[in-house]
Parts: sequence; C-alpha cells; structure tokens
Amino acid sequence: MAWARWGCCPWLVFLCALGAWGHPKAVNLTGEDVRNCSISPPYLPVTAVNTTVQLTALRQQMRNQNLSAYIIPETDAHMSEYIGKRDKRRAWITGFTGSAGTAVVSMGKAGLWTDSRYWTQAERQMDCNWELHKEVDITSIVTWLLAEVPAGRHVGFDPFLFSIGSWKSYYTALKNSNIQLVSITDNLVDLAWGSEKPLFPSQPIYALKEAFTGSTWKEKVSDIRSQMQKHRKGPTAVLLSALDETAWLFNLRGSDIPYNPFFYSYTLLTDSSIRLFVNKSCLDSETLKYLNSSCSGSMCVQIENYSQVRGSVQTYASGDVKIWIGTSYTTYGLYEVIPLEKLIEDTYSPVMVTKAVKNSKEQALLRASHVRDAVAVIRYLVWLEKNVPKGTVDEFSGAELLDKFRGEEDFSSGPSFETISASGLNAALAHYSPTKEQHRKLSSDEMYLLDSGGQYWDGTTDITRTVHWGTPSAFQKEAYTRVLIGNIDLSRLVFPASTSGRMMEIFARRALWDVGLNYGHGTGHGIGNFLCVHEWPVGFQSGNIPMAKGMFTSIEPGYYQDGEFGIRIEDVAVVVEAKTKYPGSYLTFEVVSLVPYDRNLIDISLLSPEHLQYLNHYYQTIREKVGPELQQRQLQEEFQWLQRHTEPLSARALRTTSLAPLLVVSSLIILGWSV
Repeated sequence: MAWARWGCCPWLVFLCALGAWGHPKAVNLTGEDVRNCSISPPYLPVTAVNTTVQLTALRQQMRNQNLSAYIIPETDAHMSEYIGKRDKRRAWITGFTGSAGTAVVSMGKAGLWTDSRYWTQAERQMDCNWELHKEVDITSIVTWLLAEVPAGRHVGFDPFLFSIGSWKSYYTALKNSNIQLVSITDNLVDLAWGSEKPLFPSQPIYALKEAFTGSTWKEKVSDIRSQMQKHRKGPTAVLLSALDETAWLFNLRGSDIPYNPFFYSYTLLTDSSIRLFVNKSCLDSETLKYLNSSCSGSMCVQIENYSQVRGSVQTYASGDVKIWIGTSYTTYGLYEVIPLEKLIEDTYSPVMVTKAVKNSKEQALLRASHVRDAVAVIRYLVWLEKNVPKGTVDEFSGAELLDKFRGEEDFSSGPSFETISASGLNAALAHYSPTKEQHRKLSSDEMYLLDSGGQYWDGTTDITRTVHWGTPSAFQKEAYTRVLIGNIDLSRLVFPASTSGRMMEIFARRALWDVGLNYGHGTGHGIGNFLCVHEWPVGFQSGNIPMAKGMFTSIEPGYYQDGEFGIRIEDVAVVVEAKTKYPGSYLTFEVVSLVPYDRNLIDISLLSPEHLQYLNHYYQTIREKVGPELQQRQLQEEFQWLQRHTEPLSARALRTTSLAPLLVVSSLIILGWSV
C-alpha cells in the first residue's frame, strides 16, 4: 500500500502532501456536491453534517477550563495508523471522516487543516461552521491561533493525542507569544460527546498458538532485558506505547482496532517486573494463566488497568530509575510525567527495532501466508477476467468479493487495510477506496489498480497489481513497464549490510526519471507477522533504520496520470544474504509475493536481458510455490490461468520484428531507391 495512507507516524503529514502530486482533484463529483458558504442562505449538500450542537457542547467545556482554543488531532493515545471508533473525536466534532487532518476550535471560529487528498471530501461533509485550511503544517495552525486567541489566554490540548515532536513544535512556536499551551488529560471532546461516545472495547484478548509465534514471550522479555543491561546509559525500564509493541512482546492479539489485531495497552518492563496496562475484563482465566499473572516474580506479568498507566509511570519515575522510550510512539501524556534526567530517548524502542528483524520461524510463517494470499488474489483476477467484459462488476463489489476469497483461506483474520479497488481515473488517486455509495464500473477499456492485503495468524500481506483487459495505449504500456523495471531494479539490488533504505530508493525511480516521470508517495514499508501492514521502522525513507537480514519490506513504485489512470506494482520482499563473486557482507531482496504481473501491459522492448531473466525466474518460483496449492484444491481454472501468465518471456520474436523495417530500408538502399 502506498505510504501516504500511513497515518500512524508523524512524518506522514509531509508524505500526504507529496502523495497528492499529479492526482485529480475529484472523483465523479459535480458542483452541487460541495458546500457553498458564500451565498445566503448557504448551500449544504445532503452529505454535510450539522455540527452546531457539538461545537456548543465543546465550547462550554472550554469555558469550564478557561480556554480560548482547543486542538483536536486525528489520532489515538498510541499514535496508531488506524484508530477505533471511540477515538474518532475529530470526525465527531467536524463531520469530516478523512483519515488525516487536525481541527482547532476557538470561541468564535473552527478550522480544519488537511491535505489535498481530502479537500473535496471536507467540502462535502462539513457545514459552514468550519473553515477549510488547505495546509497540513503546524506553522499554519499556529498562525491561525495567534490571530484568533487574545494575548494572555490559553490553548488546550489532550497530551495523550500529541506526539513528543508535535508538542515541541507547538510549544516552540507559541512560547514567545504570550499565549500559553495547556495540557489537559480529560479530553474535552469526550466530555462534550458524553454518553453517545462509543464504549471501551470489551472483545477478548487472546494468546497466539505456539505454531504462529517465532519465540515465547518469556524469551522476548529476556532479550529486551539483556539489551537494557548492555545499554551504556543503564536503563532500569522500557516503556512501550505503540499497540503492536505490546502485542508482539506477549504474543497476544485482540480486535480493538480496525484492520489490526491489537488491543488498547501499555507495557512497563523493568529489570525485575512486568506491568501490562489493559482492560482487565478482556483477559480470561486461560490468558491470565498464560501470563503468569498470579505470581510476583520477574517473569510474572502484573495486570493493571489501562487508565492507570500515567499514574503508575509517574510513581515509578519518582525512584532512582532510568526509563528507556521510543519517541516516535510515546505521547506527551506520558513524557511529561517523567523527569528529563530520568529519560533515555531513542527514536524507536528496543522492541520496535527487535521486532523488525524476523527470525527463521517468523520468516517461514510470513512466506506461507503469502502463498495462500496469492491463491485468493489469483482467484479474484480469474473471476475479473471472465466478468468485467459483461459490465457487471464495480469497484466496491469487486473489493467485497476479494475479501470473501481471502476469508476462505486458512488462518484468515480479515483484511489488513481498506482495499484500494480503483478503475480508470480513480486509480490516479493513489489512496482512493470505493464505497457502496460511490464507485465506478470496471471496464475492459480501462486500467484497474488493486491494492489489498490480508491478516492471517501467520502473517500480514500487502500486494498491488495493475491490469488492463483491453488494448492499452503505448504510453500506458511504457509507464507500466518503467514502473515494473523500477520494481525489478530495487528487488534485485545487491547492497552492503546496514545500508539505509533511503540510499536505495532511487533505483525504483530511475526508469521513470529517465523519461521525466515520477510518483509522489513512498517506495516501501515494513510488514509484520499478524501485526501492522505498515510496520516501522523498516522502509526506504530517511526515518527508517538500516536494512538487515530478516527484515520484510514492500517495494511499490508507481505512476499516476491525472484524470486518466494509475499504476502501482507492489511486492513484499525479505532481506537475505546475497551471493557475490568476492567475500563480503552483502544483502539483497527476495520477493515473497507470488502473483504474476499483467503481460498485456509489458513492453518487452524496454526490458534488458537481466530484467527478462529476473522475471522468468520469478515466474518459475510462482509456478513452484502456488501451482501445487491450486492443484491440491482442485482449482484447475486458476491453475491453467497461472500457467499461461507465467510462461517465460522472450524478446527474440519482438526483436526480429523490430529489425524488419531496418532490413527493408537496407534493401531499398541497395536497389538505389530514395528513402
């Protein structure tokens, strides 16, 4: 999945803006679909939400706290990519449901800041109580606050919804303004929302079976403690805030968060104790026994209420301790109660870094999940090939069918993100997803981009294929082939161990850059074992850690032609040792996604012999790994489809054809004809 959807990380605001390069501004909308606040009375489409009651209730809470403004980010207390219904505060107060944006409410005005992907959506969903600011940077919000808030007054925020970096940015920008930034742990939107706010989830938290884990939780705890002992600054504890950190550490899973098998939690792991902050009612007796919760030793997990984490951390921090945190996911709500001299700060916690490198069992599990996932995607592509020409398939119904196919695979636990099923011009929006109300029919005359993934007990998948069932234009074939070349060039790259992903990313873009084309989203992201589909800190951006053997990353170059079509080719690959002529510590990628590319879109004349060799080897691998799975399930139609689409590619016939004009011209010259 293209990175600009990745809302869990602070730098994504910037990527969201990049992701808008070359994208059309609207999808099947007319002028009447958006609000018009410049006329009297204002025009509001039926999709707009009346927010007068919400704003009145919030402003009353602001008066109670002596605030002149209140900041409402779109996140949760764990900086998660996807957030639960109870955390969608910005959507409740604004009516705007896009995944990125910040709302700010003063006593007289209300503003929303979001990137270009969501401008039209915001104009359709917000009423005239709201101003739309087509910017995403904190500087713009601060400029607005300075104009709206009188000197000497207070601006409030929930510290659990501010990353450490966000707090520092706001604080630095306001510190000389005579406007005070005030941390208030009782969220004012929650108070205004009242009894209508969704309840705290109560679904069970369960332990993964040993067959689906790479190590026991005790082994993982011992490893993290070993890293603490070796750390030069001598941490006595590690504080874990990201939901996937706690899930990974204890081999626990839940269902509190859409598309992610997580549960609301924190962990404080000390050199002699383990504290798990969670909704106690979600743990049954079997899980409590699994965690050794009835004892008090160093390998016994003490269960504390989720809401007690701030107080417990503050109490622990009052002793002679050093607390190791990862600043990317720790919120200011915990950061502000730990004295600076007792903090050890790294960008990522030791759990986040350790989790990024899969051991041999975890690698095998992830590989197996991709074989079954390939079966589901191939079934869908075969079905599309038969039914799209009938004119009966649309983007939304297609996505639902793919979810059904994935759900029929062993160990399936739902999709890993909202499927991007985009036909024609909608595919030019890199992060478009259809809805039941708004979608297009699939057509043999248009490109179709499918970016989807599944959650399985043994792994998480993410794959993108772009297809065309009719006759693509020469430019479409060239653009597709250059995207494919970028995918291949990066996938087959050999590089020194510990090379940063940002040093390699250019290889995915070079074939596009050669002819003046580009794409505006990231090139890849890490992926987990039944965890995040976008797993930090692996990838190809400046904030990622160096590549190491055992890491899994997506490789996903693309190209988007405004108002016409979009192309993305995404595979998941594992970092493996490279076989080099001379001794040395070198690595390369091995692709584990196993679905063939669209032969109809490949211009073989653009491929080098090395590209063809790579493709044919990849296709042979697909045959060997997926073919038997299809045959075992008696999916003969899908097997025959696979055989056709993985036939070896050859440039011989095409090159012979390309020589024909030259031979004709040479003959004419020999005959003395004018050419």
